[in-house]
Amino acid sequence: MSALGDPRDLAARLEALTSPVRLVLFTQTFGCDTCFEARRTADEIARLSDRIRVEEHNLVLDAERVAEYGAARAPALAIVGEQDLGLRYYGAPAGYELDSVVSAIEIAAGAAPALSDESVAALGALDRRVDIQVFVTPT
Repeated sequence: MSALGDPRDLAARLEALTSPVRLVLFTQTFGCDTCFEARRTADEIARLSDRIRVEEHNLVLDAERVAEYGAARAPALAIVGEQDLGLRYYGAPAGYELDSVVSAIEIAAGAAPALSDESVAALGALDRRVDIQVFVTPT
């Protein structure tokens, strides 16, 4: 079995994508123990849908792309649909965290986020940019 768990479950979700998504991956050659795993996982996800493609950039050498996507460290994954919604994932997605990446891919492709009506109303009332960071651990 791959790092993705059961690929049939993910393939069924990704089959429903309505528009293309780019997984813009930022890695670095030295000092990144999880960069290879992040690339492997991104490639496995992309193999499950012809609407997903992976672009890889070096965090140290590709300063223009780093600035464009605001990558702060490696590995970083910018999940970009027709518009860049600012969806970013830092680290190598594995285990339960993989669902967050797949959900972000679905949102980038145009699916509505799974938010309550109250959350949508609160977000609609914002009058300035807000960065939200979610931290997860395997425990």
